[in-house]
Amino acid sequence: MRLFIAIVFAAASLRAAEIPPDKLNTLIGALTRLGPEQVNANPRLKEALGKVLTATEGTAQFVELVQVFKLRDCNPQLLAMAIAKPNSTAGATAVNVVLSNGGTDLIKQALAQDSKRAAKLVEALGNTLKGSTVDLLLPLLATGHDAALQKETVRSLAKFKQGAQALLKLAKADSISEAAKLTATMELNTVRWTDVKEEAAKLLPLPQMQGGGSFPKINELVKKTGNAKRGAAVYTRETVACNRCHQVNGQGIDFGPALSEIGSKLTKEALYESILAPNSGILMGYESWTIETKGGDEYYGLLVSDTKDELAIKTVGGIVNRIRKSDIDFQRKSQLSTMPSGLQQMMTVQDLVDLVEFLASLKKAG
Repeated sequence: MRLFIAIVFAAASLRAAEIPPDKLNTLIGALTRLGPEQVNANPRLKEALGKVLTATEGTAQFVELVQVFKLRDCNPQLLAMAIAKPNSTAGATAVNVVLSNGGTDLIKQALAQDSKRAAKLVEALGNTLKGSTVDLLLPLLATGHDAALQKETVRSLAKFKQGAQALLKLAKADSISEAAKLTATMELNTVRWTDVKEEAAKLLPLPQMQGGGSFPKINELVKKTGNAKRGAAVYTRETVACNRCHQVNGQGIDFGPALSEIGSKLTKEALYESILAPNSGILMGYESWTIETKGGDEYYGLLVSDTKDELAIKTVGGIVNRIRKSDIDFQRKSQLSTMPSGLQQMMTVQDLVDLVEFLASLKKAG
C-alpha cells in the first residue's frame, strides 16, 4: 500500500491537465487499489482523486471511479455524459449510476427541459434495460409532449419487457398518441417476447404489404431487377432500420455482423433467406442469450465475455452491460436470431428486391 500512496503523492503536485495519459492510468490503478476508506481518510489522496476526476470527466474511467468511490455529488457530470453519449456503453452506465446514486429527481428535471436533450437522455435510459425506468419514461407519452420525444420514448420502452408491457397497456386503453402510434406498432410487432408480439398484432396490427398478398418464392425474387440506390434508402428507413443493428463502412450500430462486405460473403438467395427467415442460419458468435437478474431486470443480446465474477452482454443498440454472476437468477441461450422476424411486412416486393440489390453490392475492395 505504501507504494500506491507514494505513486499518488508523486502525481498530486501536478494539475489535472498536466497528468500524462500513462501516469493517469497508473494513478487510477493506485487509487482504486487503495479504495474509498483510505482515500477519504487522507486529504492529499482526496485531492489527487479530485484531480483524476477532472482529468477523466466524460470518459468511461470517470464513471468507473464514481462507482468505486460512491461519489453522489458527481451525478450532474454523469447525467451530462449520458446525454452526450446515449448510445455508448459509458453513457448507459453513467445514467445507471445516477439512478443508483439517488439521482432520480435530477433525471426528472432533465426530462422536463429541452426536448432534444430529453430525447438523448431517454435513449440512455432505454439502454439500461431497467424496469425501474418505466415510471420515468411513461409520462413522456402524455399528450402535449414533442412528437420526436414520444417516438424515442416508445423505442426505449420497447427494448425491455416491462417497458413493452407498459406500451401494450397504453394501447389497450387507446392512450398512445397518433404521433407515436406507428412507432409503437413497428417496435412491438418485432419484439422477441411471443406473448407481447401476439397481443401487439391484435392491438396494433402492422400495415399490410402494398397491394396485399404474400412475397414470391426466393427463386422468383432473385430473377427480379433491383436498384441499389433505392435499396440504400430502404436500409435506413425508419420502418426497416437495418442500421440500428448493423454497420456498413463504419456507419450504423455495432451489434449484429458488419455488412460492409456482405455481398462477397452471401449470394442473393442467402440474403433473401436471412431477411425472410432470420432463424434459419445463425452465425457462430451471434447466438442470442437471455439473462434475468434476481432484481427482475432482463438482458437480451450477444455474450461478449464470461469471467469468474461477471458476464458482459451486448444488447440491441450495441450497449455492453456487465452483470455480476451473484445477481443472476438464470441465463439461457436462445435458438432464435437477434434479427427480428417479420421485417418483410414493412416492405413491398420491390423494396425487398432493392434492399437485397444494395446488400449484394457491398463487396470487398478489389
